[in-house]
Formats: sequence, structure tokens, C-alpha cells
Amino acid sequence: MTEPIRWTYAFVDRPLKESGAAHDFWTAVTGTRLSEPRGDRDEFVTLLPGGADACVKVQGVEDGDGGAHLDLVVEDVTALVRSARRLGAEVVAGHEGWTVLRSPGGQSFCVVPWQGESTRPPVIQVPGGGATSRLDQVCLDLAPSVYDAEVAFWGELTGWASRPGAFPEFHVVRPPATLPFRILLQRLDDERPASAHHDIACSDVDAVRAHHESLGATLVARGAHWNVMRDPAGGTYCLTPRDPATGSLP
Repeated sequence: MTEPIRWTYAFVDRPLKESGAAHDFWTAVTGTRLSEPRGDRDEFVTLLPGGADACVKVQGVEDGDGGAHLDLVVEDVTALVRSARRLGAEVVAGHEGWTVLRSPGGQSFCVVPWQGESTRPPVIQVPGGGATSRLDQVCLDLAPSVYDAEVAFWGELTGWASRPGAFPEFHVVRPPATLPFRILLQRLDDERPASAHHDIACSDVDAVRAHHESLGATLVARGAHWNVMRDPAGGTYCLTPRDPATGSLP
């Protein structure tokens, strides 16, 4: 049995030069405010909700277009790192009190110490109507050759409920209701490096999309069950028609 996960953070990773656009957009769509910046280049900020614990952070990256990653929050960092390595992960960098790792399929994540976080932020009321939304899922986009290994890794590492998704190319790793983020694993059609993006559950996808477009996002593609969006900092994410309170399909 692995070390229990007490909390999770979803990181919005965007080019450092686009940090201002990322901060403005993601605070608006999550109903939060910015913390003071941290890091040698002021590259880290936390998005602070009212009356709840933070669970989203933005990181400015020097290389590439960014993406997303998870921080797993535990009481014993060393114990979870040991479990992750036993399951096939590799350590990328060790820091004082926290560790950067890479999953067997190549997805980066961090293990960090628990600071007592326990209160999940509420759903967001979209201005101008009755629609609600919540950033509640990190989707791992995986090549066919690593998909099965990643499904096994994330299910065993977290100890969360792990089951096939609504479509054959998806698998859901679902935490207890008190934790803020699900993990969705998506099997791609082609071989390419692992990456990740955020999914936002929407009670009304069209209304949420219109709100996001008013904040500078653009529609990239419309699927049968999701809208792929690009935020003003250039990163992609998805709007999905799920219950923002539970994450479940209608």
C-alpha cells in the first residue's frame, strides 16, 4: 500500500513570457486571485480561492509551450517517492522537501509535503446565466505503447478508484470526493511523447465557452463530447459536458 495522498495541485505550465496572460485568464475562469510570485524568476504563483484551499498553480517555463502536471501532496514524501520508483517512475530532480519525477510513460509530476489542505473550492458561477464550471481533471495524453503501463501506474500509485472511461480510449482514476482533481488517461492514435492538459467540467459547454472566449480564449476544435480551447497564453485545454459538482457525465 502506498502513502495516502492528502491533496493535489494542478499546474498550468505556460511560457514564462506569457505569464501575465496566463495569470489573468486562469484567475478569471477559476474565480481566484493571485498569490505573490515565487521562484528565482517569479515563475510560480498560486491561484487563491475564497473560503477554500488552493489547488491550482501557474508555472512559467523557459522551454517549450508548457502543458500541465500534477503535484501529489502527502505526509511522507520519501515514502511516496519510494513507491513511485518501485512502480517504474524515475527521479528527475530532488529538492529540499519535495521531488520531481517522471512516470514510466514519461509524464512529469511532483511529490510535495502536505500543509493541511482539505477544503475543495466550490463550483464557479459563469457570469450572465446559470451555468457552472470547475477545473477538476488533468488528462494525460499517451501513446499506445505506454498507455496500459500508465493506467496501471497511476491506479496503483494513488490507490484511487480506477476504471475504464465512457469511451474505449479513456480510463479514469478517480480520487475520494474531498480531493480536487481526477486523472483521465487518453490513448492517442499515434506515438509521441507523453503530455497533459486540463479539463473543465461544464453544466453548459456553450455558455462556458462563450465566457472563456470573452476572456480571450479561442475554439480549436469541437468534438462530439468536448471542445478543445486555446487560452490567451497559447496552451490548450478542454471544456467537457460533465457535472461540475461530481465530475460525472450527465
